[in-house]
Formats: sequence, C-alpha cells, structure tokens
Amino acid sequence: QLQLVESGGGLVQTGGSLRLACEASGRTLTNYYMAWFRQAPGKGREFVARIRWTGGSQSYAESVRGRFTISRDSAKNTVYLQMNSLQPADTAVYLCAADPPPNAIHSMRGDPSAYDYWGQGTQVTVSS
Repeated sequence: QLQLVESGGGLVQTGGSLRLACEASGRTLTNYYMAWFRQAPGKGREFVARIRWTGGSQSYAESVRGRFTISRDSAKNTVYLQMNSLQPADTAVYLCAADPPPNAIHSMRGDPSAYDYWGQGTQVTVSS
C-alpha cells in the first residue's frame, strides 16, 4: 500500500514562497503520476500540478503556471511543490496524490477521481 505524507505548509505573507514536500513509501513509483491538489474551505479539490515519475513530464493549472514548480527526487522518493509569488487566493489545504499504472487518460489529469492514493494534506495560509 502506498502511503503519502505531506509537509512544508505554513503561514506566509503575500508575495512569499513555500516549498511543500510529499514523501512516498510502500511502493516504487515507476510510471506513477504524482500530483498536487488543493482544497479551500467550502470548495472542491482543485488540480495544481502533476509530474510523471518516469521521465519527469509536468503539467500545471493555469492559475499557478509560472509561479509554482513541481519536481521529484528519486533518491528520497519525494515530490516537491515550490510555490513563489503566493497570493491570498492560494490559501488552502494542499494534498499530494498518486495515479498508479495503468494511468488514467491524459484528459483526466485534473480530475481527483483519477488518483488512487492521497495524503492527509498540509495547510498553506497566505496573509494579505
């Protein structure tokens, strides 16, 4: 069973930066897609970014493109989300998710139902 544990959230001022980490254990991640979603109070889960573990191809939501960067460290079995130029609208619980092979079709990359494993989340709060 794959387990995902997020860390790195916190309180930051507008314009600041944070780096989130998602450590995976229990499975090798060959051909997995690893993603970050976020969920603000009273809203559904919103796709942020994802990366293919094998090869490293990335995709981003338009709302974070150019500000956020997803990456992975194979030696540490960890996925990162570097978040720059943070805005109050980025305030949410950030969750790590995994889509194992055979992967969901590309058009479902932003759909939470395409991901089989989830972490507990880490809170990010951006003050104005």
